[in-house]
Amino acid sequence: MTSLTRLETDQLRRLEEMRKTFDKLRAERIRAEGEVERLSRELEEARALALSELGTDDTAEIQRLIEEAQARNAKLAEDFGAALRDVEIRLRQLGDER
Repeated sequence: MTSLTRLETDQLRRLEEMRKTFDKLRAERIRAEGEVERLSRELEEARALALSELGTDDTAEIQRLIEEAQARNAKLAEDFGAALRDVEIRLRQLGDER
């Protein structure tokens, strides 16, 4: 049996390194494909939920609904704060009348 030349040895070493890299990339591709499938299912589930809960799965429309709800909540919180202040004022007035 003949011994390998330095060039052949270097080529075999490089091929082995490339094989390891190829195997690693193939495993990453398989993992990424699985992740894409999982995320696609989750997206479809989220769209179906949005459609049933909000009547739409359009992201711009959902954003508009969120902003509308936030404005409504801010107004309600402001109204509640005003009502609390009115109660405080009335309680002070009742205390002053005694």
